[in-house]
Amino acid sequence: MNHSHKDEHSDYKDKWLVLIGNPNVGKSVIFGALTGRYATVSNYPGTSVEISKGMARFGTKRLGIIDSPGVNSLIPMSEDERVTRDILINEDIGSALQVMDSKNLRRSLLITLQLLEMGLPMTLALNMYDEAGERGITVNIDELSKTLGLKVIPTIATQRWNLDKLQDAFYNRELTVSTLSYPSAIEDGIKAVEPMLPKERISARSLAIMVLSNDATLSSWLEKKFGSEDLKKIEEIRRNVQTRFQEPVGYVINRVRLKTVDSIVEKVVTQEALKKSRISTVIGSLSMHPVWGIPILIGVLLFMYEFVGVFGAGTSVDFLEEKVFGAYLNPWAARVVEYVFPSGLIHDFIVGPYGIVTMAFTYAIAIVLPIVSFFFIFFSFLEDSGYLPRLAVMVDKIFKLMGLNGKAVLPMVLGLGCDTMATMTTRILETKKERMIVTLLLALGVPCSAQLGVILGMLGAVSLKATIIWAGMVIAVLFLVGFLASKVLKGQTSDFILEIPPMRMPQFSNIALKTLVRVEWYLKEAVPLFILGTVFLFVLDKTNSLKTLERAASPLIVGLLDLPVEATQAFIIGFLRRDYGAAGLLALQKDGMLDPIQVLVSLVTMTLFVPCIANFFMMIKERGLKATLWMSAFIFPFAIAVGALFNFVLRALNVSF
Repeated sequence: MNHSHKDEHSDYKDKWLVLIGNPNVGKSVIFGALTGRYATVSNYPGTSVEISKGMARFGTKRLGIIDSPGVNSLIPMSEDERVTRDILINEDIGSALQVMDSKNLRRSLLITLQLLEMGLPMTLALNMYDEAGERGITVNIDELSKTLGLKVIPTIATQRWNLDKLQDAFYNRELTVSTLSYPSAIEDGIKAVEPMLPKERISARSLAIMVLSNDATLSSWLEKKFGSEDLKKIEEIRRNVQTRFQEPVGYVINRVRLKTVDSIVEKVVTQEALKKSRISTVIGSLSMHPVWGIPILIGVLLFMYEFVGVFGAGTSVDFLEEKVFGAYLNPWAARVVEYVFPSGLIHDFIVGPYGIVTMAFTYAIAIVLPIVSFFFIFFSFLEDSGYLPRLAVMVDKIFKLMGLNGKAVLPMVLGLGCDTMATMTTRILETKKERMIVTLLLALGVPCSAQLGVILGMLGAVSLKATIIWAGMVIAVLFLVGFLASKVLKGQTSDFILEIPPMRMPQFSNIALKTLVRVEWYLKEAVPLFILGTVFLFVLDKTNSLKTLERAASPLIVGLLDLPVEATQAFIIGFLRRDYGAAGLLALQKDGMLDPIQVLVSLVTMTLFVPCIANFFMMIKERGLKATLWMSAFIFPFAIAVGALFNFVLRALNVSF
């Protein structure tokens, strides 16, 4: 490989650097580290695929950067890959930074060869350099750089190691020229098509190769650029080339690239016998086993129960609610407000039963914040350990019964963080049917982190037996609904392909950073909604509408679920924010208004209740208004019916806790 040089340093400020790479190579981590808060997310024109643009920060300099969707090829097989290819063709790209997986160089180099053919100025970031070392993999960086004619920078994005050196990628204006050659019939076809193509941001050679590969996603672009006669000529050239081969031309081209990749890997990569990480390898294998993986999963769930439900929701909440808010902040706020407003509307609005301080801030900060903080710590640990992809492998066969595959467990688990964001990540699923089923299950019965934290706190005050019954009930309902939905909804399912990262001990600094970012998100996004919910309840209370609603819902809440009428407001406000509804139930439990069976019934019903308003709007965005309304119309009566049946069974069997 070699390249020629073109000095255009003067215009680097006006052009974008685009990040390119396979899925799961740390591309978005690098983007986040370089841009910080100087980033925006939006749909790419004409698609539902989101891309991020931002300003990378190097000292006082701000340089434009685009995070493109992860790809396995630049001959698009998915909407994500088409968007990445279109960015390279249409956006004002100054240079490219390819993020590579050091421990799987073969997969990354296939994209490198395609980028070289495009003639873009490019730099390579050899990421996950530490993980390659842990696997006994050594990459000869100098030899790789010499072979490709590109600058190669080893990085560890999670530790921000060497990321400062990526600044050079913004200034790179050395146009690459690929020396990769194909069989003579294909080369003749390239030479015939090249002169007919207009000058674009990427080389005519790469566009000619795409045309000869019969890239269907280029058809609309070609139609805009050419008249019908030119299109016929190009198609005739493509067909003539194809007649020279028994296999598709695209396959022949890819085979040449793979052979080149293998020769490069053989030259620059050496792998030693692993002497370390045997324990993590064994644990990693067992965690995917259909039998031994189950006790590991149970152990993980028990740890979550103790860490989040008992310690987080018990010890920390008791301290904040009783000692900090109960003994100091709320009495102090009441005295200050009473000094200015001894009574009346403003007094009640601030420190009354539905006051901003006494309800909104007490719920949001004293009750929910410590619980979600502990859950965020736990969830960050799971993410960084490499356990979640192994969980996906283990549950693949079970998920197939619901018309899904193991990959669906990823948005489901992400739903434990935030259902709204998880609904957006259903895009990783290949078919419309799979995306529809997972969206329904997320809205129906996957509690977000804040709601789950409160639920674990309430169940922790009852017993482990109650927790197991609640979890079993919710999982059984999710499985039943998923199974039935797979029979009702039309469409195909996809194959299960997922890269498994190594098991590793997460770094405390990464867990702390992730937790702080998520807590900041909670404070920004959730607390205002807690305040809005309190204002909503305050208005309902002062206009006597709350009692009217309680009376209207009494046949359902009191009659079917055997709950106190005061629980009505928790379900009403649960639509605004699920965890706020759960916090209302927690307050009733602390006041001694719910017995153990009522706690279980209310939590099962609340878990299966309608999605929060943020998730509702995300569902409309992703699945459309009609599908969202149908799902919501199913979920509400279904949740009440399950809760009523559950209540009847528990009382008929006289279950005790």
